[in-house]
Parts: sequence; structure tokens; C-alpha cells
Amino acid sequence: MSDYPKSAALMRRATDFLGCETAILCGAMSWVSERNLVSAISNAGGFGVIACGAMTPDLLDIEIAATKALTHKPFGVNLITMHPDLFDLIAVCEKHAVTHVVLAGGIPPKGSVEAIKGGANPAKVVCFAPTLALAKKLLRSGADALVIEGMEAGGHIGPVSTSVLAQEMLPVLAEENLIFAAGGIGRGEAIAGYLEMGACGVQLGTRFACAEESIAHPDFKKAFFRASARDAVASVQVDPRLPVIPVRALKNKGSQEFTEKQREIAGTLDREEIAMEEAQLQVEHYWAGALRRAVVDGDVETGSLMAGQSVGMVKTEEPVAQIIAQLMDECEAALARR
Repeated sequence: MSDYPKSAALMRRATDFLGCETAILCGAMSWVSERNLVSAISNAGGFGVIACGAMTPDLLDIEIAATKALTHKPFGVNLITMHPDLFDLIAVCEKHAVTHVVLAGGIPPKGSVEAIKGGANPAKVVCFAPTLALAKKLLRSGADALVIEGMEAGGHIGPVSTSVLAQEMLPVLAEENLIFAAGGIGRGEAIAGYLEMGACGVQLGTRFACAEESIAHPDFKKAFFRASARDAVASVQVDPRLPVIPVRALKNKGSQEFTEKQREIAGTLDREEIAMEEAQLQVEHYWAGALRRAVVDGDVETGSLMAGQSVGMVKTEEPVAQIIAQLMDECEAALARR
């Protein structure tokens, strides 16, 4: 980071924590954040994160090993807290001495943070914090760092924008804790702004989804190139008994089908055919399948094109190293103008 003295100084706490050169985390995108993209980001000086998603422990075992074969740099693994095999997945991460585990999708279940930090190969724990109160609770419970992710992000989102979360949380937490800003970040000027507010680093997903090293289908990438910010819309919850976390994706036929899927699941609840937990799992399985159809098969009509509002800044396929260099050039230039 010798070419980025101002950025490096503001990112130093995070780069020391992550063991990388640039405090740019890659948001874990199911089917996209796999061995090729993750290793490319880590090799380019950022911090790649495997999206475990709905993987079984055996599949995660294979994916971590394959990623380690492609990079000697640190990388993390994102685990969904509601995964039925969460503790087995944690054991797989421990087996491979994964340095950082990111817990997403809800409050970490009892004992999970301790399992990650207390094994033979203890790892650092990164959690998502949608509110200040929860952020404080997670830090007290052992989280080593937090990501504050606003509604501009792609995939599962909360109701508050990144800029508001940053104003609310960074002045209170950032001096003594490691806080990464995420959601809607597409240029280095935004990175500079969050660093100056106290963030130790940032997380980006959408900006990397169409990198050369991303295995996403060419038609998936073309949909991103054509899209503007207003095309990335949040899903709608149709039944108050089925608390669906909104998902931001490019609007298409699949978006409409999800609304119908919710009505179908709500009907099974009406008839008491399934429990609430099973209903929520069905929603998650729907998204996993729809996302796979878009990313892997190139079904841009009925698949889920999860994208953040920064999608309008993704115009062409670029190597990961070039994306990171451009972001850092923009960040450093913005800081130099201050």
C-alpha cells in the first residue's frame, strides 16, 4: 500500500486484523463467491470470503481446500446462522484453519461464537449489525469486528441506508472497534468518506460480481451491464406472519414469482401443514435455487439477479486486480483533495 499512504493509514487496523494489504472485503455472494473469485480477490490484496450458503459440510470442505490451492493469502468463510449444520460447518473451518468466519443471516445461536474462537485453530468472528443496540450486544458476545450493511446492498437487506447507519454507529463504536461499511459502494470516493467517518474498511459485492474471475454466466453479467440503480429493487413481504427478509435484485419475472411463492407458503401455514421455521427455510431454499438458475445457468428471466444499487457503476468485465486498483486510486485521490 506504499502508493496509497493516506488510505493505508486509515485502513491499517483492518489490514492488520485481516492479514491483507487492502481493507476491501468481498461480500459473500452465493454461487459467485467461490474458489475462483475468492482467491483472485485475496491474491490482489483484498480479502475474499467464501459464501457457504446452503452448502453441506462436505461441500464446504471441498471448497475451502480448492481455494487454498489457488491462494496462500488469508480468506474468510461466510456462514448462515440458520443453517441446520452450522456447528459442523464451523468444525470444517477449524479443520482448515480458516482465519476469519463471517456470521450472517441473524443473531448467532448460543455457543457458535465460542465454537469459532475456542477451537484448536481459533478464528476471528465478523458479524453483521443492523442496529446500534445489536452491534453493542454482538461486541459484548465476542464479535471481533462488525459489518454495517445498508439497504442499498444486494441480496438480503435491512431497512436503513448505509449513510444513516454510518452516522448512527461509527461515532459511537469506531474508535474502539473494527467496523466495516457496506451497501451501495461502487467507487473509491465513497470508501474515502466512510474511512474518514471512522470505518476501518469496506465490503463490496456487486462491484465484483462481474469480474473476469467471477464464474457467473455471461448472460448474468450482461444483465448487470445493462442495469441502472433503479432496476435493483427490494422484494415485498406479502404476509405479516411470514417475516421475509427483503432481498434486493434486478426486477424480472423471477421477482414476481417470489411474491407468488410467498402466498403459496402462507397457504401451507394457514392449513397448519408446516411450522414457521420450515416456512422460513422454504423461502431461503427458493432464493438459493433462483440465484443458482441466474448465476450458473444464465436464466435471467426467472432466476434471481441479486444486485445492489451500485449495479449502475458496473459496465464491463474487468480483472479483480484492476477493480481494486481503481477503487484505491479513487480513494487516495479523494483523501488527497481533503
